[in-house]
Amino acid sequence: MRRLIVLLSLLALLFALASTTLAQNPGETTHVVQPGENLFRISLRYNVSMASIASRNNIANLNLIYVGQTLIIPAGGTTNPPPATAAPGVTPTPPPPSTSTYTVQRGDTLGSIARRFNTTIQSLASLNNIANPNLIYAGQVLRVDGSAPAPTPAPGSTAVPVPTSSAPVAGGFELGGHVFSFSYPAQMRGAGMTWAKTQIRWDGSAPPSVVQGAIDAARSKGFKILLGIVGSTQQLAANPTQYYQNFANFLAGVARLNPDGIEVWNEPNINREWPAGRINGANYTQMLSAAYSAIKGANSNVLVISGAPAPTGFFGGRCANDGCDDDIFIRQMAQAGAANYMDCVGIHYNEGIVAPNQTSGDPRGNSGHYSRYYQSMVNLYSSVFPSRPLCFTEIGYLTPEGLGPLPAGFAWAANVTAQNQAVWLAQAVTLARNSRRVRLFIIWNVDSTNYGDDPQAGFAIIRPNNTCSSCVTLGAAMGVQ
Repeated sequence: MRRLIVLLSLLALLFALASTTLAQNPGETTHVVQPGENLFRISLRYNVSMASIASRNNIANLNLIYVGQTLIIPAGGTTNPPPATAAPGVTPTPPPPSTSTYTVQRGDTLGSIARRFNTTIQSLASLNNIANPNLIYAGQVLRVDGSAPAPTPAPGSTAVPVPTSSAPVAGGFELGGHVFSFSYPAQMRGAGMTWAKTQIRWDGSAPPSVVQGAIDAARSKGFKILLGIVGSTQQLAANPTQYYQNFANFLAGVARLNPDGIEVWNEPNINREWPAGRINGANYTQMLSAAYSAIKGANSNVLVISGAPAPTGFFGGRCANDGCDDDIFIRQMAQAGAANYMDCVGIHYNEGIVAPNQTSGDPRGNSGHYSRYYQSMVNLYSSVFPSRPLCFTEIGYLTPEGLGPLPAGFAWAANVTAQNQAVWLAQAVTLARNSRRVRLFIIWNVDSTNYGDDPQAGFAIIRPNNTCSSCVTLGAAMGVQ
């Protein structure tokens, strides 16, 4: 009887070993999915493609894995994965001296990490199978071979981000305008403008060269060019993490074409431009961090501006499914470390109906809301991001003069005249120049002729009779008239 029990035990052991061999081939390893992980990050960790992991584990949808799932990692990548994060209060065991690891912090670039460990970008990229040295992310564990040890934070402390390798682009106050036909360069120069802005909407497949025409048009007329680049809300919603990387790759290609500035997205606090249910300043900062690293890695001279939120109090001082008030949104950005990923804070102001030096007296309801007043907007954004200058990527005053009645949604500007527009823009420029807080001031807009449900022509400084009173007042404010 005892001999039979021993025999059955041996058979059970052999069966278990055989099952293990069938499930996991030589050279393969396993990984248990942790909270916050996706297949893309796991593939980077083991230097194995997403397709290979999906095929080995019969995963039909690359976006669907779950916490606790055990994945078999095919051979060919890193057989010894980076060490897992230690539990709170537990001191992690130092890695062997021959191969150290470093966890990427917010604000890091591969260049700053290479300098920290006395190595090169190429060595780090090769050691970690990084195809694009501009794309690393906070929390990524890198193998490093260098003479300088990685600093170990004290238990319970928060690591201080390493300064980025590219310092913010410096410069004094400059004026520009958003152009559509770009048919009035002489008037723009007379207004003291040196920048032109245009918006590019990337469809997810077009090459970076799609922006070349806008760059050439500005340069041929003697202007610097700011590209406001927005992508697809639908593609972003389908797979945010992968889309951040795809968008960053596209922006890196754009940066190599040598534009003067890039605004990363537009009004990401409302559902017209960001997927409903995902609108949050921290989510946008994930995109911004990938974009900033990619742009600066490709061309450190490009001015990187965060996507300006829509100024609004519609959501009652909070975030909802369809959007966030910009006050809350930019505070979420700041808490997520957005100041590390921009040269300039993007800001919009386009609903004013009083002079820019006023901070009260707006006749509409909710007259005390900051978004009603130019100076209140400047004060808010400066207080949230004190270490970064402001870049107005849209500032304008709407008037129906010479165009007919405004659509119902814009009737609040019915009494604003073209003369108001000219005077207030010049006053705002004077305030901005004297504040030493504003880096760039893009007038919304120069030359739109669209006067439908979105009455862009009402903001245009080139009026329907081709006159430009604002060009005269702006030129005087800039000292060129």
